Amino acid sequence: MTEAGSRRTRFVGGVALLAILFAAGAAWFAFDPGFRAGRATPGVATDMPRDEFERRVRAYLLDNPEVIVEAVQRLQERQKTADADGAQAALKARADEVFRDPMSPVGGSSTGDVTLIEFFDYNCPYCRKVAPVMAEAEAADPRLRIVYKEFPILGPNSIFAAKAALAAHLQGRYVALHKALMAAKANVDEGAVLAAAAKVGLDVERLKVDMREAAIQDSIDRNLALAQALRINGTPGFVVGDRILRGATDLATLQGLIREARKKD
Repeated sequence: MTEAGSRRTRFVGGVALLAILFAAGAAWFAFDPGFRAGRATPGVATDMPRDEFERRVRAYLLDNPEVIVEAVQRLQERQKTADADGAQAALKARADEVFRDPMSPVGGSSTGDVTLIEFFDYNCPYCRKVAPVMAEAEAADPRLRIVYKEFPILGPNSIFAAKAALAAHLQGRYVALHKALMAAKANVDEGAVLAAAAKVGLDVERLKVDMREAAIQDSIDRNLALAQALRINGTPGFVVGDRILRGATDLATLQGLIREARKKD
């Protein structure tokens, strides 16, 4: 997710919370039998009319905007904690799907002692930016196993590219096509994908047929659902051991996570 997207999310969350705060008094009164009858029940809430109560709540919040900021921050912290807990639970429960899905192509060392999973989209500029980092990590670590999770979220061209890559896997040329697509200088469309496929030695006509296999669409669908469970909402996203990393990263960070996972094993 971009920073602009994050700001929009925070703004929407803040507006939503503000609306909740303004409505809180009214919601409470709505459950008061006396209020529903046109008056407040003495001793339950207040004898103050509803419109006066709402006016005072509004005035208080306008005079004390820091209350809103604090409430938004606490809400975000709680949501962040809940998301992290949910993602960790999903990672543990779906470990086989994350690390050992037979439809997910594998690079690096197939018998490596640490597995690095990447969720990516071929038309994601951040994924292309991090591709050399992935290559460096692989070259520097002969015990690193890499699992590729096709995660096409940027439109039809991305879906076409993902299907082509998985079809290339059936010809034993997945990694070659993957690296060619990641090396593209601009977004790849159908023509660019097929041209890259031909360049790396794939049978393009067979590729087109294989792309229609139900198993390929099923693999993409599973990846989309898995990413959602892991709270990976953008690209790239990584899993190393029990750590989930969202967004582009540098070599030092990636290698640090790999070392950490290796120590735990």
